[in-house]
Amino acid sequence: MSRRMLATLLLALLPWALPQSTFADSHGDDMDKADEAIPELLHAESEGKVRIDGKTIEYRATAGTLAMKDDEGEVIAHFGYTAYVKKDGDRRSRPILFAYNGGPGSASMWLHMGILGPQRTVVQDREFSTEGPFRRVNNEYSVLDKADLVMIDPVGTGFSRAVGKGKGEDFWGVDQDIESVSKFIARYISAEGRWQSPKYLLGESYGGIRSGGVAYELLSRHSIALNGVILVSPYMDFIAANNGAANDLADTNSFTTFAATAWYHGKVTDRPEALGDFLAEAERFVSEVYAPVLRKGHSATSGERAAALAGLERFTGIPADYWDRANLRMNEAQFTKALLRDERKVVGRIDSRFLGDAINHIAETFRYDPFFPAVGPAFMATFNDYYREELGVKTDRTYVSSAPVYGRWDRRHKTPGLGTVPVPNTAIDLAWTMTQNPKMRLLVQQGYFDLATPYGALHYVLDHLDIPPAQRENLTVAYYEAGHMMYLHPASAAKFREDLASFIDR
Repeated sequence: MSRRMLATLLLALLPWALPQSTFADSHGDDMDKADEAIPELLHAESEGKVRIDGKTIEYRATAGTLAMKDDEGEVIAHFGYTAYVKKDGDRRSRPILFAYNGGPGSASMWLHMGILGPQRTVVQDREFSTEGPFRRVNNEYSVLDKADLVMIDPVGTGFSRAVGKGKGEDFWGVDQDIESVSKFIARYISAEGRWQSPKYLLGESYGGIRSGGVAYELLSRHSIALNGVILVSPYMDFIAANNGAANDLADTNSFTTFAATAWYHGKVTDRPEALGDFLAEAERFVSEVYAPVLRKGHSATSGERAAALAGLERFTGIPADYWDRANLRMNEAQFTKALLRDERKVVGRIDSRFLGDAINHIAETFRYDPFFPAVGPAFMATFNDYYREELGVKTDRTYVSSAPVYGRWDRRHKTPGLGTVPVPNTAIDLAWTMTQNPKMRLLVQQGYFDLATPYGALHYVLDHLDIPPAQRENLTVAYYEAGHMMYLHPASAAKFREDLASFIDR
């Protein structure tokens, strides 16, 4: 197996390597080696405008890197960012939104060019958008009319890198990442005079783990209170979301997304017209039949097991015999291969509406996620063109869209009230933050066709968010009939914009 194919397979199997391009950069193995001489900071300023909701918003853009120092004042990293600030805006009263993707190891290119920035990459939903010239257009879905925006690339991604005495391991871990991103935000707030501004975080995928920790770190260490946190397709609890690891909880949390995917691709007999009705039925099956049988294990009766197998086939179209041989469990890499095996097709993991031709028709798991080659080239081309030609960042450095740091990521997390645990659940950090900052609001945006961070896991996390009952009024959840990056689906992009804008307005 080639090195690239192995990397792709690892990305497919790791629960939190999301969303990352399978086109890993060849120089990634040297990312943790700081240069002997600290390179010059990147810096470019420009002006632009964007048309949103019938109005023209003029802004100043600053793109480049910001020097980050250790406690001794030594520069240890250059943090890449892009900031958009509305012209003539009141920096004291105008909201500011800090946003990042996940991975760990994913740059902010996806959110930047997908939904938040002033320019939007044009892709055809569910199609392979691989023929140039690639296009970028005015982003009518941006929220720059509501808030200033700072896109952040954590160290190792984008143009961010460890420098001087800094090393990759200083930044590549749950807590190391939380600390460095929090320090960057505090540093930016001071440098740009934004202490009075209403402040928001937006994190996608692993950005959920990051946001839970950063919200608490900002409050407890920097005395920075947030007005709100936005979680997009969040991954927050390793135990609740890591299916395929002999973990009954994660298996049950993933199943309703399996069902949604089978419904979408017409593999369900007696298929209801409405997705919501079908999912309500699937959720009852999980709670009343599937979860009890998994919990009982071999003590389940033959009748109980038979009822579970019948339901597994009913909701996925995958034969009961296959589920029986799989001992009632399937991870998403197996499911994406099994669902349309007879058609020699594979469905997407990041967005299970996407289809691709399968590779190796007798393999147990998929060999690639068709989502990434379908949209990745267009995003990479348009972002680099926009960043270098329009924003004016002139450099021969490679923009690292997907850093191969997942194998070196330190998963340990110092959890409030628990101490250091081997795997993270930063929903606990988030709950501590909301309890101590009772006016902070939470918006969660989740797609139904997201196998990477299934909505069942989100339900579990939110149902167990330990906050005072009155604060549950501060929680808003929005769903979309799309996948992990729901904003690539035109109808969902419009709804995403409406939900986020309304959240900031409140």
